Amino acid sequence: MARYLLDTNIVLFSMHEPEELDRNVWNRLRDYNNIFYVSTVSIQEIIHLHKRNKIKTNWKKAEDILSNIEALHFELLPVKREHLVTYARLSTTEAHNDPYDHIIISQAITEKITLISSDQKFKEYAKQKLEFIFNCR
Repeated sequence: MARYLLDTNIVLFSMHEPEELDRNVWNRLRDYNNIFYVSTVSIQEIIHLHKRNKIKTNWKKAEDILSNIEALHFELLPVKREHLVTYARLSTTEAHNDPYDHIIISQAITEKITLISSDQKFKEYAKQKLEFIFNCR
């Protein structure tokens, strides 16, 4: 059994654009022995994007988002104090300044969970003990 933290883009692809998931990621998602987590920060980001019509979905209202994610048996990972300590220590680069991503990366590092994302910039955090799988779409 392996544990994975799904970045926001992977959550959205899982629900609305599975063709954007590469074979490696798709096979992991289909393995029911694995445990998948979604950060509450990702939920916040998805709700924000939905309210501003920045993403295409079949959700009628923002309240539908959480139940749809839970229906996929993804577990929510709330932001904890320990994650914020890691976040405060996280070295960032000028090329990657997304605060949503930094919290998600901090959660993965703190919890020792492999992070799956389509964002290549996440590779830069391997030196800070981030275990990372890149979704090559």
